[in-house]
Amino acid sequence: METFTLFILILDATLRVSTPLILAALAGLFSERSGVVDIGLEGKMLGAAFAAAATAAVTGSAWFGLLAGIGTSFGLSMIHGFATITHRGDQVVSGVALNILVAGLAPTLGIAWFSRGGQTPTLPNEARFTGITLPGAEAVADVPILGLIYSELISGHNILVYVAILAVPAVAWVVYRTRFGLRLRAVGESPEAVDTAGISVAGMRYRALMVTGVLCGIAGAYLSTAHSASFVRDMTAGKGYLALAALIFAKWRPVPVLFACLLFGFLEAIEARLQGVALPVIGEIPVQFIQALPYILTVILLAGFIGKAIPPKAIGRPYVKER
Repeated sequence: METFTLFILILDATLRVSTPLILAALAGLFSERSGVVDIGLEGKMLGAAFAAAATAAVTGSAWFGLLAGIGTSFGLSMIHGFATITHRGDQVVSGVALNILVAGLAPTLGIAWFSRGGQTPTLPNEARFTGITLPGAEAVADVPILGLIYSELISGHNILVYVAILAVPAVAWVVYRTRFGLRLRAVGESPEAVDTAGISVAGMRYRALMVTGVLCGIAGAYLSTAHSASFVRDMTAGKGYLALAALIFAKWRPVPVLFACLLFGFLEAIEARLQGVALPVIGEIPVQFIQALPYILTVILLAGFIGKAIPPKAIGRPYVKER
């Protein structure tokens, strides 16, 4: 029973740490399905995390923080669109530039506004998204197996965790069952055909980046107002790049994105469990190796062990309208 409890607790932690990855990967799915490479997921998340924490610290409201995070990420996404869609700039360069800009600007503003070395003040529970106890969770907590699953694994998460999980079927429906989704996929595969049909390629790509900005904003706000209680320098710690790797691993499909992100989250969740633990035969595993596990897995998977991942045909290619 102790082993089962430990397993459930690890899965519980997996959901928590996977949430920003899921949201960011789904965000990248929209932009890349439309044909726009989005290396800037990291910068959007980081900017949203700072804006959310700073706003929540000043207003005392997690919801105002969430709106500020979404607004900041949305603005950065539109900058990326302006550079790559309107002016046909290099999409990778634009994304990297956003990452560098935010990585320097966020701590600088933090120092100027809060004088805490680039951090924001610690948020009280009233200014954070805290866990929600679902109906009946406490009553069935002592029930063997099912009670533990419901009370620990399903109940107790904050609202943004549930939003991330529900976003997966919602995105799948939008991408595969709506007119917007059909046009989105068409723009990423054959923008010339979409333009011939009288649909604005630039307009569709901007709409995709709008959705990307919103989802990245929620992911960033989660990091600083739900998973943590403040903003710290470089708190995304490469999660945007991991989300992009998960997106490629999942071959730009929503449901596989969920499982890829859960896999990365699981590796991160067992870090704390394995640190300082001596395993049979192997002995104690170095902390640095455990922390590097998600990134090692990323390299292994993207080195060709997942089969050929074929991106949208028009990805990374600015569209020039024929006259």
